[in-house]
Amino acid sequence: MFDMGFLELMLIGVVALLVLGPERLPTAARTVGLWVGKIKRTVSGMQREISAQLEAEELRQKLNEQQRKLDAGLGKVRDEVERHGDAPSSRGGQPPPSRTTPTAARSADDTDETPPSTAASRETPEPPAAPSAKDSNAP
Repeated sequence: MFDMGFLELMLIGVVALLVLGPERLPTAARTVGLWVGKIKRTVSGMQREISAQLEAEELRQKLNEQQRKLDAGLGKVRDEVERHGDAPSSRGGQPPPSRTTPTAARSADDTDETPPSTAASRETPEPPAAPSAKDSNAP
């Protein structure tokens, strides 16, 4: 980072020992170490953010480029469809034959009226008669 070698660090340590004294030097070194760590983490976080923003910008540019290509292709397809849509059809200008849909056939079956034969079968049968007193006393 600062391109400092061993001799430069040793010189800084000796000066710090002379200025701060042996009692306060460990506390000062710990504090400096914490600050250096925080600065490194902050710089690393900023680098990650910048990288993420650059990647996002690259993706936006690629997306815009692809969107332009798709729009151009869509324009070509529209032109082709319009050009072929104006041409006479191979059937002589007749509309396509209509097909009956299964829903039209089913609509006649789905009426609320029920035929008499099924109406009788829907009636509930009478419950069986209770046994009479004569039948229960029979030997």
